[in-house]
Amino acid sequence: MTRDTKQNDGSAGDANYGVIGTRYSQYRNPEPKIAALIHSYLGDAKTVLNVGAGAGSYEPIDRDVTAVEPSATMRAQRPSHLSPAIEAIAEALPFDDKSFDASMATFTIHQWKDLSRGLAEMRRVTRGPVLLLSCVPEEVCAFWLHDYAPKVLETEARRYPTRAAIEAGLAQPVELVPVPIPLTCQDGFNEAYYGRPEMLLDPGARTSCSAWSFVAPETADAYVAHLAQDLASGAWDTTYGTLRTAPFYHGSLYVFVSR
Repeated sequence: MTRDTKQNDGSAGDANYGVIGTRYSQYRNPEPKIAALIHSYLGDAKTVLNVGAGAGSYEPIDRDVTAVEPSATMRAQRPSHLSPAIEAIAEALPFDDKSFDASMATFTIHQWKDLSRGLAEMRRVTRGPVLLLSCVPEEVCAFWLHDYAPKVLETEARRYPTRAAIEAGLAQPVELVPVPIPLTCQDGFNEAYYGRPEMLLDPGARTSCSAWSFVAPETADAYVAHLAQDLASGAWDTTYGTLRTAPFYHGSLYVFVSR
């Protein structure tokens, strides 16, 4: 791993957001269509816990939300209309049993040090549904970016927990709900750029996808150069150009729902 250990800001997982998270809110904004799907599975929950809340993406504004986030860099980027986040980690949630109607965790469980403990804690403090926005690891490398940045996606796939691991942590079965990704997706994870490949030439966009931080800089530079070359020559469009107008992409992204 090539993770930069400098400027650690309390990040509790395997990525240091003191280094990679400084421009996160410029690229990782909540996508309304994904938010609507997540919120629909919260049902009539009035109190919601958001674990690994980051800058607040996907938090509903019509409910009483308590956010937990260990990274100072991420907490500082929460918009003013959201409540401040509590400094805490998933594995040790500072709440009584069954404190919340529902809980959620988006794009975070793959970074926890102890997945089983974190999920058990979410289940402990939650009366109703637990929602997780994550990727199915077996499907990550089907994305076209694997042709250009294989180590990035292979790293990403290894980090995402399997359905079996999630079910074991929650001690309950989970329902998998596929998440259609819109062409104009406002949340800049790798698959969000399925039809806008030029965005992955932007260093800020790549930095906001944590898997890139685990690849040596010279390797990442070679990957980007390959993509830039194929975009300039038209080779990318010859193979994948239909994605530029595809209204949705069905990739590895799912909502995992534990009731």
